Amino acid sequence: MLFRSGRAGIAVRDLSGGWTATHDGEALYPQQSVSKLWVAISVLDAVDRGAITLDDPVTVRREDLSIFHQPIRDHVGRRGYETTVGALLESAATRSDNAANDVLMRLVGGPDQVRAVMTEKALGAISLADEERYFQTRIAGLDWRPEFSFGRSFWQARAAMPQEVRRQALEAYLQDPADGASPEALVAALDRLQAGDLLSPESTAHLLGLLAASQTGPKRLGGGLAEGWSLAHKTGTGQVMGARATGYNDVGLLTAPDGRTYAVAVLIAETEAPIPERQALMQAVTQAVIAQHQGLGPRPADQDGLAMDSLETADAGADLNLRSGFPAPSPRP
Repeated sequence: MLFRSGRAGIAVRDLSGGWTATHDGEALYPQQSVSKLWVAISVLDAVDRGAITLDDPVTVRREDLSIFHQPIRDHVGRRGYETTVGALLESAATRSDNAANDVLMRLVGGPDQVRAVMTEKALGAISLADEERYFQTRIAGLDWRPEFSFGRSFWQARAAMPQEVRRQALEAYLQDPADGASPEALVAALDRLQAGDLLSPESTAHLLGLLAASQTGPKRLGGGLAEGWSLAHKTGTGQVMGARATGYNDVGLLTAPDGRTYAVAVLIAETEAPIPERQALMQAVTQAVIAQHQGLGPRPADQDGLAMDSLETADAGADLNLRSGFPAPSPRP
């Protein structure tokens, strides 16, 4: 698919067969809320070490709130909101709740501690930026202010600032994303999560269950599912400036009816393509995996003209040829 002034990275890994097919798989792409995965792993790592439990009580106060999507905000009154570590983790993982994620990050020791866990687990080319409230305001070229958690104050401040300053801040982020990750590293990390290499069996099952219950982005990778297939995933969505959308992502574990699982990552760093076209690219990757699994080869072009044997970005010399990129199906062990 040709993205208008865009760039996309794709990786698919067969967890049983051991092969990986990629398009621009080693480049670093903005993760946006995909990075909530690493906060979740850090929380569950603390659970595994006995430092915290999922039943531990947490009081969320108004000063703890974040920016953009934060469903928990509706529950936080003047006296705060009494909840638990497990409930915050569920909201962050299944609803991509920024406030829940920020509270959890502080609970385990802040961004540095999450990075330390990521380093300890050798996740490779995957970075973590900061709490969402600080990170997102920097992307916009602003400094964090507590009032940004409420109403439209952030949007008003962003609209009122010199747009060239905002454009330069966004461009700097895209050139060197603080939350950058490569598609190859993401599918490798998902492979290790599924295998139980990152967490205890109990915590692994808990996190995979949360990812399977995700309520975000149902028309992204999940929009290409066939009957009997399932998806456990985490989406990410960046800021938009004019027609330019950034950080439109979905990564997850795609499981066939026979139990064979594929790790899939599709990250769109930037594009002017409308949402249905971005979703169509992701759906096409899912459909290509399913077709390969069934030994059918790539699906033919569908009605929007998305040809499965050539998913193109703005760099016409860097295509992912799904017909040759996937090896022949191999028997399950």
